[in-house]
Amino acid sequence: MSAAPGQPLSLALREAIEPALARLRAGSAEGCLSDLSFSNLWLFREAHDYRYIGPEDDGWPRISGRTYDGTRHLVPLFALPQAPPEALATMLEDHDCFYPLSRRDIEGLSADRFALSASPDDADYLYDASRFADYAGRALAWKRSQVRQLLAQCTPRAEAFGPASAGAALRVLEAWMAQKGKAAGEADEAPCRAAIADAAALGLEGFVHFAQDEPLGFVLAQELQPGVFAMRFAKGLDSHAGIYPHMFQHFCQQFEAGFGRPVRWLNFEQDMGIAGFRRSKRSYAPAAMVQKFRARLLR
Repeated sequence: MSAAPGQPLSLALREAIEPALARLRAGSAEGCLSDLSFSNLWLFREAHDYRYIGPEDDGWPRISGRTYDGTRHLVPLFALPQAPPEALATMLEDHDCFYPLSRRDIEGLSADRFALSASPDDADYLYDASRFADYAGRALAWKRSQVRQLLAQCTPRAEAFGPASAGAALRVLEAWMAQKGKAAGEADEAPCRAAIADAAALGLEGFVHFAQDEPLGFVLAQELQPGVFAMRFAKGLDSHAGIYPHMFQHFCQQFEAGFGRPVRWLNFEQDMGIAGFRRSKRSYAPAAMVQKFRARLLR
């Protein structure tokens, strides 16, 4: 059996990888894919067996990984049309496809050389942040009702996430795991713990929500492009109905006041084909689905 290509992701590789991802994200606005950040790759490195193949190997840096459905793929850290066809073919000898690619990424690819596909399980859910301000309209009536239920039950307050509130976020995570009947290490516990511990270094920002002194929930988000935020982690306690729509509403209303930058779009990432995730994300009436393409070489 041949050795796996490249090297496992480490925080030391951030300086090599993140600038390349930033160049790929630049100018993509709300169409930016939620996957294309070092923090996302790092936090989910074990789930996807991510490994870094640097430019010293053949001049074309990339990330090797495995999708949730088991497909071996490469995340190119360069624009695919820049590489000659023979180089792309060599890269894919031990992989199935290049992924994830945005609609902009595939514009320069020849239909004679690549077969393109996109699964709804992979697509990001995109929301107009202004819709969260008051959850207006029939489609979001239930969200308005949930927020009213929460406010009738308690008077929540929020603190900007930081070292002082990290312990409260961990308490929420532990209580959430217990409420969902999850054993240690299940769900996204390990990545979530890592995000709480290294939020600032990973570019994650958000709030922890309390009723009096008891933490009820937290959100950690990452700005992908100006005004476009991927909601990386959101955990709330079932004991307080409405905590999730309240936290998202508060983020859209108060982030600019607290951090000095506007929120125009929220990206809730993909649902991975999980029915519960799909129902929850659809319940917020997405403005669009951001497709992620796989490019397979026609041999």
